[in-house]
Amino acid sequence: MYRALYRVWRPQRFDEIVGQQMITQTLKNAIMTHQTSHAYLFTGPRGTGKTSAAKIFAKALNCHHLVDGEPCNECATCTAITKGQLNDVIEIDAASNNGVEEIRDIRDKAKYAPTEADYKVYIIDEVHMLSTGAFNALLKTLEEPPANVIFILATTEPHKIPLTIISRTQRFDFRRITAKDSYERMVYILDQKKVDYDEKALRVIAQAAEGGMRDALSILDQVISFGDNTVTLDDALTVTGSVTKKLIADYMEEVTNHVTKPALETMRQILQEGKDANRFIEDLISYTRDVLLYQQAPEMVDSVAMGENDQRFADFAKSIDAEVLYQMIKTLNDIQQQMRFTTHPDVYLEVMTVKLSQLDGTASATAAPAKAADDAVVQQLATKVDQLQTALQNLKAQGGTASPAKPARVKPTTNGGPTIKKVNVSQIYPILGAATKPDLMKVREVWSDLMNILSITQRALMHVSQPVAASDEGVVVAFDYPFLYQKAIDNQELMDALGNGLDRLMGTAPKIVCVPKEQWPQIRHDYLETHQPEVASQPATPAKPAVVDQAQQLFGDLVEVKTD
Repeated sequence: MYRALYRVWRPQRFDEIVGQQMITQTLKNAIMTHQTSHAYLFTGPRGTGKTSAAKIFAKALNCHHLVDGEPCNECATCTAITKGQLNDVIEIDAASNNGVEEIRDIRDKAKYAPTEADYKVYIIDEVHMLSTGAFNALLKTLEEPPANVIFILATTEPHKIPLTIISRTQRFDFRRITAKDSYERMVYILDQKKVDYDEKALRVIAQAAEGGMRDALSILDQVISFGDNTVTLDDALTVTGSVTKKLIADYMEEVTNHVTKPALETMRQILQEGKDANRFIEDLISYTRDVLLYQQAPEMVDSVAMGENDQRFADFAKSIDAEVLYQMIKTLNDIQQQMRFTTHPDVYLEVMTVKLSQLDGTASATAAPAKAADDAVVQQLATKVDQLQTALQNLKAQGGTASPAKPARVKPTTNGGPTIKKVNVSQIYPILGAATKPDLMKVREVWSDLMNILSITQRALMHVSQPVAASDEGVVVAFDYPFLYQKAIDNQELMDALGNGLDRLMGTAPKIVCVPKEQWPQIRHDYLETHQPEVASQPATPAKPAVVDQAQQLFGDLVEVKTD
C-alpha cells in the first residue's frame, strides 16, 4: 500500500526536524541534563513539526540508548512509539475529545505509574479545541502533576488557551519553515528516492507551501503522481496553480507601462491556462516584494526568490519607483480580500489590472492636493500673524489698549487619509443605559490579561485602547487614534478574539463596541442630555449638579468636573 511522502519521511530524530534548530537543541539539552519539565506547549503554524517533535521527545525520554540526546530508534521502546503501539505514550486529538469527561478520564489514568516505559507521556494535539470545563479539569493535573507523567500540548492557535494553562507549561514557538529549508529537504528526499526533478519545480513547490513542510511534501506527492514519477516545472505550476516568472514579468511590465489592453490579455491567458486566481495574486505580491528587496538589498533576493532573478528582473527593479510598488501591494491585498467569497474571480482580476495600470503618479497626485492644502493653511496663518503684528504696533504707537481680536479659525484639512466610519451610537446607548462603575472595574481588572491572550499583531492594534464604559451586556472601548479605531472595527477576527477572551476571563461574552477617544466625551454628553431629561432639567447647585452625579454613576473616575 502506498504511503504519502509526509508519512514516510516524517522526522524520527530531532536533527531531521526542518527549520527548528533552536527548539530541538533546547529539548535535547533538557534531556541530557535531566532538566525536563512536567508540561510543554508547542505552538506554531500547521506542518512545522510540532507533533513530530512531541513524539521524538517522548522517545528520547524513554530510550535507554541515547546518543547526544537523540533516540536510537532501534530499541523496543523506540520502535513501539514510532508505530504508535506503546501504551504509555498516549496521543489525543482534542478536536474530537474536547469534553470534560475525556479530560477527567486522562486525569484519573495519569495517577497510575507507567507500565512499560520510564515516563507516561500525553500528547494532546489541537489543545485549543478543549472546552472551558475541560481546561479547568486539565488545570488541576498541571498544578499537581503525578510523578513520571509529562504533558505535551500542541496548538496552532495559542491565543485561545487560558493564561492559567500557559503559565504552567514551557512554551516553544515553532516558526514557519523558509522556502530554502523546504527546498533542501525535498532535494534530499528525491535524491534518496532516485526521482528525477527540475530544481525550478521544487522552488515553485517551496513557495506554494507557505511555510509548512507537510504541505510541501503533499504538493510534491501530487506532482510526482501527475508527472509519472518525475518532477517538472510545468507539472509543478499546474498542480500549485502558480504562474511562470515570464508571465508575471510580462504582466508587471505591462501594468507599470500603463498599457492596460496587453495586461488584460496576459491576465486572460493566465486564467485560460487554468491558473488559480488567488495563487496568481500571491505570485504578484511575492514578485513585488522581491523587487522592493532587490532595490534595498540585492543580496537578499537570492534566498527569498530562490535564485531566479535575471537581468530582466534587475532592469525592472531599477526602472520602477518604490512608491508605486507600495501602492501595488496595497491594491493587490485589497483585491485579494474582496475575492475571498466570490464566484467570479475574473471580474476582480480585470478590475485589479485596470487599477494597477493607473497607479503611476497616484502617490504624487494625492500628495499634491494635500501639499496645496497645507500651503494654503500656512499662508492663511502667515497672513493672520502679519495682521496681529500690525495691530500690536498700532496699539503701541497709540499707547492704548484694546481687546485682542479673536483669532480666525483655521478650517482643518485632510491629507487624503482613509475615511473614518461614523460611530454607531445605537449600539453604544443600550450599553450606557445599563452601565455601572463596578462593571467597568471588572473589565479593567482583566484587560491586561486579555491583551496577553491576543496575537502579537492584534495586541499592537489594541495597545492604545482602553475600556471606558461597561454593563453586563457590553463594553465600550476607546481608541487614542481614529485610524486604529477604523482598523479594529474592520477586523472581525480581532473582535472575535476579544469576545472569546472576555468569555474565558470573566465567564461572560459582552458585546464590544469601539469609539475614537476624541469623540467619546461628546457621545457621553449627548447620551446624558437625550436619555436623562429628568436629570438634565433639574437646577444645578454650585456644589454638585445632578447631571454630574448621574455621569459619575455611569462612568466613574472617567468624569472630570470643571467649574466655570
